[in-house]
Amino acid sequence: MEEITSSPAVDESRPARRDRSTRGAALWATLVAVPVTLAVAGFTFAKLAPDSPAAAPSPSASAARPQSTTPVELPAPALAERPATVCRALVSQLPATVRDLAQRPVTAGAEQNAAYGDPALTVACGGTPPIVQPTDEVWSVNKVCWHAVQEADAAVLTTVDRETPVRVRVPKQYEQPLQWVTPIADAIVASVPAAKTAPSGCSA
Repeated sequence: MEEITSSPAVDESRPARRDRSTRGAALWATLVAVPVTLAVAGFTFAKLAPDSPAAAPSPSASAARPQSTTPVELPAPALAERPATVCRALVSQLPATVRDLAQRPVTAGAEQNAAYGDPALTVACGGTPPIVQPTDEVWSVNKVCWHAVQEADAAVLTTVDRETPVRVRVPKQYEQPLQWVTPIADAIVASVPAAKTAPSGCSA
């Protein structure tokens, strides 16, 4: 008679439990690894990406910083009667601040010069008008036309559509120089008559 040998019963639930345990451990490892990977990626991006504009000091924050009140040294060349009258009118119309820069005294020619902030943004009325070449660019800001010259430490913008020229020197620390002449342009429109002629690039 054929002998039948019984084999130990196999618990089929064990592999299933082991599989579930293995999958659970892998899932936990993935959940932990993903935030770590994202954190590392975020840190790397922050280091490589340029500083955002929001990180720059706001005008109100800059205004809180102390600014020098010592007089700014400026020349005061003699002006003919008409330019001197126009320049006095301009100085009387200039704002007390240019953006976040407070006005400062000047060493000479307070009737034709002004200064703001530290380093000083300066305004000089009168003098010789700039020579504008046909290939030079001119810029219209608040109905005033400017000719710009870049120096080592500043941008110098001079009006080219006014009876009496006005020169504004914007230190390189102040980015986008044309934005700094906006309130000054308003004063120029109010006090300095337009010239009879202007470069072709100046808008009407």
